[in-house]
Amino acid sequence: MLRLSALGDVCNLVPTIRALQRQWPEARITWIIGKGEHSLLAGLSGVEFIVYDKASGLAGMRELWRQLAETRFDVLLHMQQALRASVLSLGLKADLRIGYDKAHAKDAQHWFTHRQLAPHPRAHVLESFLDFARLMGVDDLSLEWGLPVPEAAVEEAQRISGGEPYILISPCSSLRVRNFRNWSAEGYASVVEHAWSQHGLKTVLTGGHGTQEREMGERIAALSQPGLVADAIGGTSLKGLLALVRGARLVIAPDSGPVHMANALGTPVLGLYATSNVHRTGPYLWREYAVDRYADAAQRYLQKSVDELSWGQRVRHPDAMSLIRGDEVVERLETLLALPAPHQTTEPADET
Repeated sequence: MLRLSALGDVCNLVPTIRALQRQWPEARITWIIGKGEHSLLAGLSGVEFIVYDKASGLAGMRELWRQLAETRFDVLLHMQQALRASVLSLGLKADLRIGYDKAHAKDAQHWFTHRQLAPHPRAHVLESFLDFARLMGVDDLSLEWGLPVPEAAVEEAQRISGGEPYILISPCSSLRVRNFRNWSAEGYASVVEHAWSQHGLKTVLTGGHGTQEREMGERIAALSQPGLVADAIGGTSLKGLLALVRGARLVIAPDSGPVHMANALGTPVLGLYATSNVHRTGPYLWREYAVDRYADAAQRYLQKSVDELSWGQRVRHPDAMSLIRGDEVVERLETLLALPAPHQTTEPADET
């Protein structure tokens, strides 16, 4: 399996691995994965990880090729539509290379594969991964994750939360050019206040090390009553983040990795969507609970209906997320908190 990134996508890929394992319990599965993504999924049962650090460039590719020089795979599932991944695939020995159909293969990925998936218009990312198992004849495509959360990560999460019940807010998506997925600090602060006043739930903030994320966290905390926010932005390991997500009563985030982590762990998740299509990239089992303003944003900023957009097209406008209102976020929060506690499927990490 060749899929390097990103955090949310690798979470969505795990059910495909579980489907393959159910079909062929004795099969050896090797996953070539990115460095950060491996930190998130390390210990996943039945999977041998080979880590490729994208920062290492061609030198890293050569080292990976040397590492696998004596290995020949029956099948290579080329699940990354990027030229870098396709170049990396050239140094791997495989009898059959499977990739996306020509219409959906970005960066001419179909040139690097022997066989392509059947077209699947308007598929969610998770479904497009399952299509690889479907092509190989797998019948049981039921969803299963079993993400490993080691005890050290649980202890890390408990230190941050103080052992009190909490909601988790990951306010920012990854920093990319014209990536306008973030809601407002004022909106998040209103949710913090509501969660405390109506449910006695404090809030844990999580995110990366970037300046934008740190400033957002500081702004949310400043707008909230003292003591209601534990700002852990830039202060957790990826396994610690998984443990925090698993322990939360609810996760709130824009289109970003944590919504898919929550989906994989069975934690209720409220996705905030306006610039991207929740039916393609939303938390798969919780899409109906998202605040979805994508259609409104498309009409206002692109003057098009959703049906007129290409599947997965983003609305790249800095004001699009302002279409999300605080009262509708609170309404969905109330709906999710009223649901029975879900069953969470995890497994202990392989400490070796």
